[in-house]
Amino acid sequence: MKKSLGVVVLLLLVAAALYLFYTPKKPGLPVAAAPPVQIPPNSQVEHSAAANPPVASAPASVNAVPAPPATSPSSNHPARGVGVVAALSPDIELPPDTVLQNVRRAVHQYGDMFGGNPVGTNPEITAQLRGDNPKHINFINADTGANINGNGELVDAWGTPYFFHQISGTEMEIHSAGPDKTMWTSDDLVVK
Repeated sequence: MKKSLGVVVLLLLVAAALYLFYTPKKPGLPVAAAPPVQIPPNSQVEHSAAANPPVASAPASVNAVPAPPATSPSSNHPARGVGVVAALSPDIELPPDTVLQNVRRAVHQYGDMFGGNPVGTNPEITAQLRGDNPKHINFINADTGANINGNGELVDAWGTPYFFHQISGTEMEIHSAGPDKTMWTSDDLVVK
């Protein structure tokens, strides 16, 4: 019995070592590995329309080094054409719901780190999430699919700036205008 337990423990250690040493990493990105963040069921993306498609979650991580701004937009994405100056990772093509969840996750990580949400206008919140905070931590990972326009605003997949609505010191609602690019219509995407 002791021998089989020892074999199981050894296999688990080997599996853990293989996972840690052979996890693929993209060259040149200062991204710290972190386990996927579990999204509570009550924080799903709300559509103003009737249907709620499932949201794929992407692993979240916090960069200890401020991310360098991208200088050339990609033309194969609707939000990366006219007016969008910085795409954090031009090769990432995530669904708009997922990108919005990633922005929400960044706000929550900021809140956990500093005891409250970033405050201000979209450009001020974006700056705080990108490292203009007391610890100079970038909460917007290069793989989140997030885009920033020429005004320093986080924008949705259609190039419209997100609307950040501060509900309390620890709760924020984030609105995307959706495909029609008009806030407060039936195709808006909303998360808390």
